[in-house]
Amino acid sequence: MLVDTHSHLNFNAFKDDANEVIRRSLDGSTGSPQVWIINVGSQYSTSKRAVEIAEKYPAGVFAAVGLHPIHVSLEDFEPAKYKELIRNNKVAAIGEIGLDYKAEYILFKEKQKEVFRDQLKLAEESNLPVIFHCRMAHDDLIKEIRSRNEIGSPKITGVIHCFTGTWEQAKKYLEFGFYLGFNGIIFKLNLDEIIKKTPLERILIETDCPYLTPPPASLRERSEALRAGPIRNEPIFVKYVVQKIAELKGETFEKVAKITTQNAKELFRI
Repeated sequence: MLVDTHSHLNFNAFKDDANEVIRRSLDGSTGSPQVWIINVGSQYSTSKRAVEIAEKYPAGVFAAVGLHPIHVSLEDFEPAKYKELIRNNKVAAIGEIGLDYKAEYILFKEKQKEVFRDQLKLAEESNLPVIFHCRMAHDDLIKEIRSRNEIGSPKITGVIHCFTGTWEQAKKYLEFGFYLGFNGIIFKLNLDEIIKKTPLERILIETDCPYLTPPPASLRERSEALRAGPIRNEPIFVKYVVQKIAELKGETFEKVAKITTQNAKELFRI
């Protein structure tokens, strides 16, 4: 069994066949291990959809709710609406939230920080872990976490989703007690040394589907098995992330699968 800790089956890429994709994941079909799923929201509409999808399944499908930093200039963060979603016991985390300093978003970075702090408060109040999004902003995110820790705010637990920073930044996150999430981007960027140095007990696996399809996924898997075509990622492909991590660490697939699954269950209490 595996846990895809960051999926977006609540996005339009899966509007026609999300249930079929989930069935493949939970059944462990097409020669893959069974995969549990956490669907992650990026704004209110996708957060709500993630909860609605999770409610359809008695086990194996969960939701995270939050306002992504790239959307904070277009949508107000309304805590009451998110608190209503959190009432559902299938909500496992607040996310994805954080900072994104890609060129087109850096102009409203102060707004991002303001909304980020508000959502951390929501995580504290709800006693839920956080799924952090961070792109080109790790130093500022570390400063934000350190600042709140220094004033004695309640400890936040969570995962740095799709980690692409340096080892020095990774060490700081690990010191905070966070996990690092790895997905198909490890086939594109050289994160080998960071993966080797990060304790397996602090690693989570994810797909970020429909994005970042691992290259090892065969054309048959990516096209014949998927009606959406050859580039869409889905939860069953998380096995390739496990394979790569196992190779880098000199461990078996089974050991990486077991420990990362245990990590996910402990962090998200699923």
